[in-house]
Amino acid sequence: MLLYIILLIAWGFAVGGLARLALPGPDPMPWYATLGLGLGGSLLGGIVARITIGTPGGIVFAVLGAVLLLYLYRRFVQGRGITGPSARRLPPKV
Repeated sequence: MLLYIILLIAWGFAVGGLARLALPGPDPMPWYATLGLGLGGSLLGGIVARITIGTPGGIVFAVLGAVLLLYLYRRFVQGRGITGPSARRLPPKV
């Protein structure tokens, strides 16, 4: 059980890190947000893969799901885009 939790954490960091590398611009977030991004993207990608192709999606669908979640976070929570000057500016501190 402990090994499963450790592997789950490592998977979440890997997928979340790849998603943050895939989108240009700064993404200031703590480690637990990267972990949540990776695990949420894995869940979303797995659901989409199961519905569309009928099999688990693996790392490709997991990263695509995490990129989609990161894009939606930037667009609606931070109010930034992916391209242009708004992508490079840091979100305002609250």
